[in-house]
Amino acid sequence: MTLSSAPAQAPPARSRRTEVAAGIRDSLAAGLGMFPIGIAFGLLVVQAGLPWWIAPALSVMAYAGSLELLLIGLIVTATPVATIALTTLLVNFRHVFYAFSFPLHVVRNRFAKAYSVYALTDEAYAVTAAAKEEWSPWRLLTLQVAFQLYWVGGGLTGVAIASVMPGPVKGLEFALCALFVTLTLDTARSKAQVPSLVLAGLSFTAAIVLAPDAALFVALLLYVLLLLARFAFGVYRSKKDSDA
Repeated sequence: MTLSSAPAQAPPARSRRTEVAAGIRDSLAAGLGMFPIGIAFGLLVVQAGLPWWIAPALSVMAYAGSLELLLIGLIVTATPVATIALTTLLVNFRHVFYAFSFPLHVVRNRFAKAYSVYALTDEAYAVTAAAKEEWSPWRLLTLQVAFQLYWVGGGLTGVAIASVMPGPVKGLEFALCALFVTLTLDTARSKAQVPSLVLAGLSFTAAIVLAPDAALFVALLLYVLLLLARFAFGVYRSKKDSDA
C-alpha cells in the first residue's frame, strides 16, 4: 500500500454569485421574521400620527429595530434631544460587544467595511454566530443588505397597510421581543450553550433589581463580566488538568 506524498489541495474558491446566493439563503430565516416586524413598525408610525416618511428615514438613519420602535414614543412625546441620545447609547451599547466576534475582518474594502459596521444588527450577529463555516465578504455583505431590505420593505408595507385600515392595532410592540426570543432559541441548540443562557438570565435579573432604569445597559456589562470570568476559569482548569 502506497501513500501519496502530494500535498492536500485547498478547497476551490467559490464564485461571487455562489457567495451572494449563500448570503441570501442565510438571511431567509431571520429575514422572514424581520419583515412582519417591519410591518408592525410602519403601522406604529402611522398610528402615532407621524408622517409616513418617518418609517424609511429611521430605518436608514438609525437602522436598529428596538431603537426605532422606542424612538416613536420619544418623538411623539417631544422628548429632549439629550434624553434621546442617552437612550440610544443605552439601547445600542450591546453592539460594542457584538464587534468582538463578528467576522468584520473578512471585508477589505473600506466603504464596504463602513457599511458592515453600520448594518451590524442583532439578526446579523445571531446568524454569523450560529454559522460554523467561514464567511466571505460577499456573503456577509449580502446577508446584511438583505436584512436591511427586509426591514425597510416591511416598514413601507406597514405604512401602506395603515393608510387603508379603519382603526389601530394593539399589541404590535411585542413583535420585536418575539423575534429576539426566536433568535435566542435558534442560537442555543446544544447543551454547551446552556451556561451562557443561565448567565444571561442572572445578569438581567440582577440588573432589574439593582438598576431598573438602565437594566439593559447594566445587564450587558454584568453578562460580559460573567463571560470573562467563565473564560478565565476554563483556562485555569485546562492548565490545571494539563499539569496534573
